[in-house]
Amino acid sequence: MHASTPLTRRAALGLTAAVLPLAAAAPARAATVVGGARLARSGVQGTGLPKKLTAAAWLVADHGSGKVLASYNAHRRLAPASTLKMLFADTVLGKFERTERYKVTDADLADVPAGSSLVGIKPGITYTVEQLWQGVFLRSGNDAVHVLSRMNGGLARTVAEMQARAEELRALDTHVVSPDGYDHKGQLSSAYDLTLFAHHGLRNADFREYCATKTADFPAGGKKTFQIQNTDRLLSGAWGVKTYPGLIGVKNGYTSHAGNTFTGAATRGGRTLLVTVMHPRSGYNAVYEETAALLDWGFQKGDQAQPVGTLAEPAGAGGAKAARGRATARAAAGAPAATSGGTSSWRLPAGAGATVALLAGGAWALRRRRSAGAEGDKGAGGHEG
Repeated sequence: MHASTPLTRRAALGLTAAVLPLAAAAPARAATVVGGARLARSGVQGTGLPKKLTAAAWLVADHGSGKVLASYNAHRRLAPASTLKMLFADTVLGKFERTERYKVTDADLADVPAGSSLVGIKPGITYTVEQLWQGVFLRSGNDAVHVLSRMNGGLARTVAEMQARAEELRALDTHVVSPDGYDHKGQLSSAYDLTLFAHHGLRNADFREYCATKTADFPAGGKKTFQIQNTDRLLSGAWGVKTYPGLIGVKNGYTSHAGNTFTGAATRGGRTLLVTVMHPRSGYNAVYEETAALLDWGFQKGDQAQPVGTLAEPAGAGGAKAARGRATARAAAGAPAATSGGTSSWRLPAGAGATVALLAGGAWALRRRRSAGAEGDKGAGGHEG
């Protein structure tokens, strides 16, 4: 198109639609696979693993050493559901004091997607930051996520910071569209990346405390409260799932599009193991049952297993400059430009140019104002965790 030719709204939207799927579907990959070459292979990596695993992807790692003990499709990009809230917490948790108080407004909750999991936040009630995080970790409340995002400067800023944080952690399979993990087109992560989020999140004492909390009293207005319970069934023992000995969290998720996802951590005999399970094909409790089976394998055989990879350490301080330099590429992939953080795994197709990046960023903002159903799966099967 000639530089002097006006770009009509219809043409702009058409150009954006043409570019976005390409950018989102084909992120640039490093020449060396993050975590090691074996993690890029299909099929089971490791020996003596449980036989009846139906998950589309899973990973077992030693939290202390960072060694990946076994995996299956570790870098396969799948919808993460609310396990993405681990990245949200890792990004935002340290910004506010636990005792800080915030009075919620209607505007804070205006963009919560229909069908979301909610903790029950009401406009006009004042909550402490600690209570909001309990709502995030225990009930996976998208309402709590949106309030904290507003406190953090808004949804767009929070998404950008999460993307930058993912890149800093070298979680390059992850593309953030919303901070709550709800179904949105292009929102993806992997078993490897989700394990990274838990690995780094658990180094934070508040993160570790919140994800291990089973119940809490939540404000209902005035002096009234109601009890909330953790939706992690390996922690709570609800719905026919046995509690797992030594479990310390971390985060479960479910949407009708993503299916079930879970990252769990447990400690036994001085060792802490991390397991992520994504999209098992069998019943609803399978995500917990398969996690428990993999934890059992890790505690029984993992210390003799030959590692198949490693959990990457965060990128160096130089990553912040690189991320700012690739801001337009990230906008073209469907997320706003990040202002800080690590290197980007997103690139514009050759010749797309800055105009398309600007249009894509505008289209992202427009999509954020629409209902969740226009962005992907409508959540017909509900949303938990």
